[in-house]
Amino acid sequence: MTPFIAPETVPSASMESMSSTMPRPLLEVEDLRMYFAITSGILLSRHVGDVRAVDGLSLSIQKGETVGLVGESGCGKSTVGRAILRLYRPTAGRVIFEGQDITKAEGSTLRAVRRRMQMIFQDPYASLNPRMTAAGIVSEPLEIHGVSSGRERAQRVRDLLATVGLDPDYGDRYPHEFSGGQRQRIGVARALALHPDLIVADEPISALDVSIQAQIINLLEHLQEEFGLTYLFIAHDLSVVRHISDRIAVMYLGKIVETAGSRDLYERPLHPYAVALLSAVPIPDPAIEGRRRRIILTGDVPNPSNPPSGCRFHTRCWLRERLGNPERCVEEEPILREMAGRHDVACHFAEEVDGTAEQVQVTGRRAGAGAAGEAGAQGAGTAVSSTSREPETGATQVVVAPETPTAPEGPAPRRRDRG
Repeated sequence: MTPFIAPETVPSASMESMSSTMPRPLLEVEDLRMYFAITSGILLSRHVGDVRAVDGLSLSIQKGETVGLVGESGCGKSTVGRAILRLYRPTAGRVIFEGQDITKAEGSTLRAVRRRMQMIFQDPYASLNPRMTAAGIVSEPLEIHGVSSGRERAQRVRDLLATVGLDPDYGDRYPHEFSGGQRQRIGVARALALHPDLIVADEPISALDVSIQAQIINLLEHLQEEFGLTYLFIAHDLSVVRHISDRIAVMYLGKIVETAGSRDLYERPLHPYAVALLSAVPIPDPAIEGRRRRIILTGDVPNPSNPPSGCRFHTRCWLRERLGNPERCVEEEPILREMAGRHDVACHFAEEVDGTAEQVQVTGRRAGAGAAGEAGAQGAGTAVSSTSREPETGATQVVVAPETPTAPEGPAPRRRDRG
């Protein structure tokens, strides 16, 4: 296995000077927790537990940056977005927007902040009022916040519809008269109405066809360049997240387990869960895809109302199995620690991931970089999917990584440097 080389220690004085020169993040989330109460009884309900949808999450986003948030269904991604916008009242933690703590903001203070933070919802039909026209939906934020009136407001709505690629004359139509992609464009126009600084895009393309997805992604990129927007982009499609994001945060069961620049995460994932996620990204080349092997995680996702002790991923972790099931994974909860640059990982044994057969397969690095790790994988019998099986036992084989690079594809990475 290729040894992981830790970054050189930076003197404290240098670190202080670096932190003083870095701009303050537009959004800071500190130890955010969002619990939903479980009650029992009909007439007299009593509190019997909590669903820990988000449990101690910290994140920062710089102005003009796009941060992708990925993970399995039910890991708490959408809850994070809604708690940031104060659609949910956080159970604990802090949400700081441009230096202002808005965790407990109410009334006019919260309304003023919400004017600068908007959301694009996942379902482009359910998020639009079927009794309102497109123009009425887009103008509603302007009316609520008292921005312009009369002809000026009507013209602003027409400009917004044109900005997102819709005919301004379609403003008198109702949501059911539009296609899915057009409805999502209306949702984008509504989010842009108040000229926000931050937009939380909650899986904005998951309900759309592939061709329409590309149109919406290109629209979001164009709007970001034109208006200097900041995105928290929540999605399942890792190839899309790679394309649009500057940094990516990987969530598992209410916690962030790895954060890194987009390029860095795809070239060298260091958390076992991130490696497994990336192995599921399809490559649109049958010859290459046929040689890739997907990691199959054993067991079910734990119940968020009763999460495992220690590392929450230890019940399904292929790396822990290989290392002989160390007790540290069960007894001690890992914290996010910096491995290199801005690459943070919450794993006690992240160094052991580097160079493994699984990582080599996912990233498309040449097999020589992980020969030792590959041998270890064959000896440990890690659960890895394969089309090649033993004729008698049907056991899965771990296949040597191909010489041809097989990095996850999808839309080409954006021109500016990612990570």
